[in-house]
Amino acid sequence: MQIDELLKLVVDKGATDLHLKVPSPPVLRIDGMLILQEDLPPLTVKDIEFVFEQVTIQEQRDAFVRERELDFAYSIPGLARFRVSVLRQRGTVSLAFRLVPIKAPSIDELGLPQICKELTLKPNGLILVTGPSGSGKSTTLAAMINYLNENKMRNVITIEDPIEYLFRDRKCIIHQRELGTDTRSFSTALIHALRHDPDVIVIGEMRDLSTITAAITAAETGHLVLGTLHTIDAAQTVDRLIDVFPATQQRQIRLQLSQVLEAVLSQRLLSRIGGGRIAAFEIMIANSVIRTLVRDEKLFEITSCIEMSTGAGMQTMEQAVADLVRRNIVSQEEAMMQISGPMGLQQLLQNGASLLKRE
Repeated sequence: MQIDELLKLVVDKGATDLHLKVPSPPVLRIDGMLILQEDLPPLTVKDIEFVFEQVTIQEQRDAFVRERELDFAYSIPGLARFRVSVLRQRGTVSLAFRLVPIKAPSIDELGLPQICKELTLKPNGLILVTGPSGSGKSTTLAAMINYLNENKMRNVITIEDPIEYLFRDRKCIIHQRELGTDTRSFSTALIHALRHDPDVIVIGEMRDLSTITAAITAAETGHLVLGTLHTIDAAQTVDRLIDVFPATQQRQIRLQLSQVLEAVLSQRLLSRIGGGRIAAFEIMIANSVIRTLVRDEKLFEITSCIEMSTGAGMQTMEQAVADLVRRNIVSQEEAMMQISGPMGLQQLLQNGASLLKRE
């Protein structure tokens, strides 16, 4: 079995992921749904081992033997790049390939909130893109870097695991560092990045105390820092950042975070009516009220503040999804399944219907 042929199938069918495990046939994820490729034969242990040999070099195979997990990027010239995750399950190897198009998309192509353009051009501060795994956080960051590259002269350093979108220098100088190949850890790379005269630092994932500490320090010292977290909304994001620190440090971190945080964009992918998917965004902009709530440990009021600040460019996830339903992009059934507070969403939809009738 030639892996390049299977990966071409991913592109041809508009899939986002390919899963290979024994004894199942290959499985594609299309529009968020897993679809068994029943016209292909079930995979054997030898099939999987052969694919693993095709996509890795000896150094990666040695690392997999040591760690039992492996993440890396695999490219097919002229077709696409793929983020590859390898793990062991029930004594056999399992591989997952995530499609990363060769060309970084634009903010407009993705239909991202226009506030992304303004945020990307900020001179300093901390901007976070959050959401569950597979919600498109890396793609949103790539679009923001792409916009910056087209519009401002900046020295940009990215730290990724692995590198996904490849950037060519336009107005920016862009250095892309990959965990394992170019650096040992996010936190170490962040510390050394500060010595490389950066204007913008992009962190693929803020996953531990040392990385979060270094990111806040970088934002405090006049750099623009963009990063991702696996959180579902703005309030939870701020809580996670603070909670990772020991209790004795949390008061100081709240103060620091209230000063450097610029925005939190929390995203979720929903199925479109007629096929395809679209991202819905909660948008929190750190105005004076938000900064006070962060500093004074009143995170429970953040969502209400966002809800009442639509004029300032903010919106809750419920407001974003209700808008997609009203515009007939997403069905009400899909919206209800994806939103944690369906009663709040139902009220928003009813209010919107009442407004339309009055108009």
